[in-house]
Amino acid sequence: MRTRNQEYAARIFRQVDRVRKELDEDERKKYGSLSHRLPLLIRTAGLAQALAFVEARGGAAGSRLLKDLAAAVEEEELLSRSRTAELAEYMRLTRNVLAALAWYRRFAQSVLGVEAGADKEGGGE
Repeated sequence: MRTRNQEYAARIFRQVDRVRKELDEDERKKYGSLSHRLPLLIRTAGLAQALAFVEARGGAAGSRLLKDLAAAVEEEELLSRSRTAELAEYMRLTRNVLAALAWYRRFAQSVLGVEAGADKEGGGE
């Protein structure tokens, strides 16, 4: 029997490897950058607000990350569940999403080569 973390690592590695193969460099950077920023956003704004932000402003890479994240935590309707869940369920979702995002961050660095701070929005470049 594998732990939840082992399951997340295996699923997320496959997802991020597909991102590496299927998306262009700019979209890979954005996907990786969102992977780095999303945990902090969740901690400061809350799960529902953070996911809504990524949905609204993340573009194609954000949509891909949300889809991948929902599959990783086995919650098909992650966005709607985060908006309608009772407190205990909301806290469980938040814990699971944060645990999964730790793997997205690791693989964004190792597989995609995206470091924290890459592709900052509004960087004025």
